[in-house]
Amino acid sequence: MVQLSPSDDFICLLDRTSAACFELTAPNLRTVIVEMDAAPSAAASAAGNRRITDMLRMTRATARESMDVFFSPSVYTYFPLPPGLPAVVTIHDAIAERFPHLTVPSRRARLFWRLKVWLALKQADHVLTVSEYAARDIARIHHVPENRITVALEAPAKAYSPSLDMSDVRKAAARAGLPDGARWFIYVGGFNPHKNVPAIVRAHAALVKEMLVKESETSPPFLVLVGTLDRDVFHGDQAAIRQSIAECGTEAFVRWTGFVADEELRHLHSGAVALLIPSECEGFGLPAVEAAACGAPVIATIESPLPELLAGGGIFVTPGDAPALLAAMRTMTSDEPARLSLSAGALRAAGKLDWKRGAEATLQAIRSVSG
Repeated sequence: MVQLSPSDDFICLLDRTSAACFELTAPNLRTVIVEMDAAPSAAASAAGNRRITDMLRMTRATARESMDVFFSPSVYTYFPLPPGLPAVVTIHDAIAERFPHLTVPSRRARLFWRLKVWLALKQADHVLTVSEYAARDIARIHHVPENRITVALEAPAKAYSPSLDMSDVRKAAARAGLPDGARWFIYVGGFNPHKNVPAIVRAHAALVKEMLVKESETSPPFLVLVGTLDRDVFHGDQAAIRQSIAECGTEAFVRWTGFVADEELRHLHSGAVALLIPSECEGFGLPAVEAAACGAPVIATIESPLPELLAGGGIFVTPGDAPALLAAMRTMTSDEPARLSLSAGALRAAGKLDWKRGAEATLQAIRSVSG
C-alpha cells in the first residue's frame, strides 16, 4: 500500500519484472504493465544493453495515457518521452560525470550514458535531486538553472531503529560469521570503485596490526562488508577489494555477508563500532543515514551532504586521505565516550529526516510543471 495525494490521479508504468517486486495499491493509483524483452533495471546496468524497441514501447505507453505531467524517479532507466509532455526527471547526483573512469566501464557505455542524460535534461521542465550538495553539482556540471532544481531529501526506512534486545544483535553477528564478543566496523553498499572500499580495507588492516603489536586489551575489530555480490547493476570491482584484503593479510578479520535485509541489517548497525563510507562522492549517502538511525556513528566522506545531514554524528574525512581515515577508525575503537557521543548525535540527526517531507517536495515539483 502506498499513500498518495487524494486530489491527484496517478498512473504507474511498469515492466512485468518490476511489477512483481512492488505492492502498489491506492484508490487513485492505476498500474499499467508494459511488456518488454528485458527489465530496464537489468538492461540499463553497467554491463547491460537496452533495446530501442523496449524504450519505444514505454514511449508509446506513455503517449496512450494522456498524462498531464510525467515523473521519472531516476535518469538511470530514462526513455524518450512523447514531444510536449511536461516532465520532472530525478537525477540523484553527478558522480558519473565527475568520475567516469570509476563508474562507467567502457567508452560505449559512457557515450550512451551521456546521451541518456542529455535527452532527459532536454525534455525535463524540472529536475529533482536528493540533496543540496547534489543540486550544486548538477547546476555546475549540467548547467541547470537553480530555479529548475528541487531537493527532496531521502530518509531511513521505518525498519531502521536501534535494536532493543542485544540478543538480536548477537544473533545477527553470529549469522554474519562474527565470533561471540567481537566488535566490527560495517560497510554497506555497492562494491564500486568510487566507493573506495580498498581504502577501507587498508585502514582496517593498519588498525588491526596496531592493536596486535600493542597487545591491546581488546581484540581488533572485524570489517563487515554488506552488499550484493552478484546482482549489482553498477560498475563493480570486487576483485580489487579481495586483492587488497589478501595483500594486507587480514582475511581472518573480514566478513562478506552478501545482501542483508533491512530488519537484519538494523541489528548489525546497532552493534557496529561505526559505519564506513569514505567515497569519492555521495549524492546523499543513504546507508550512512540508515546506520545513524540505528545509533551507529559514521566515518564518511566530506564530498557529500553527510557532514551537514549528520552533523555531530560522525567523523568526516577527505576522500583518499588514508591517515585521516585510520585516525577516525582509531578514535572510534579506542575512545568509547567520544564514540557514544557521536552515536547519540547520529541518532538525533537521522531522526530529523522523514520520507513525508521528501514526498511533499516531489509533489510540489510535479505540480509546478503540470500547468
